Amino acid sequence: MANTESDILETSRDAFIEQWGILGSRWGINRTIGRVQALLIASVEALSTDDVMERLQISRGNAHGALKELVNWGLASQTLVPGDRKDYYVAEKEPWRIFTIVARERKRREIVPALETLKTCERDTSGLKGAEGRAFHAEMKELADFVDVMSVAMDWVATSERGTVLNLVMKQIRKRSAG
Repeated sequence: MANTESDILETSRDAFIEQWGILGSRWGINRTIGRVQALLIASVEALSTDDVMERLQISRGNAHGALKELVNWGLASQTLVPGDRKDYYVAEKEPWRIFTIVARERKRREIVPALETLKTCERDTSGLKGAEGRAFHAEMKELADFVDVMSVAMDWVATSERGTVLNLVMKQIRKRSAG
């Protein structure tokens, strides 16, 4: 028996939700949050906590926590459905916005604390006289300088218009392909 359009759509949505959950965990978002985000992205209509619980077979606490975290990150927002008192949620669906939000949040949560530690280690070891201490200090300085430059680059990408960055990337790809 041939698959119906509805079956194909459901299978594709399920595959997307599971893969996005895996991808989310690699972006610093736990798997459940990634799955909830994917469900919201794949949904045409706003979803309630109950809808999320039922569709993903997760507890109310997991659904509520994931939705709250997505709202905190700016990857989803709460909305009202006329005539209904429940809270409903919709996802940010524009890929560039998702990318810049995740980049901004990862920088705030991961890069900034790492850079602060590198700079503290660099500062605290600046007066060491032994070979091992000088080598450690040099490594911390080099890493701090690199992470600082990458942080500035991330800021530039995250605040740039999509077309600006994509045009630069495409230009570099064309150069490499031609060379």
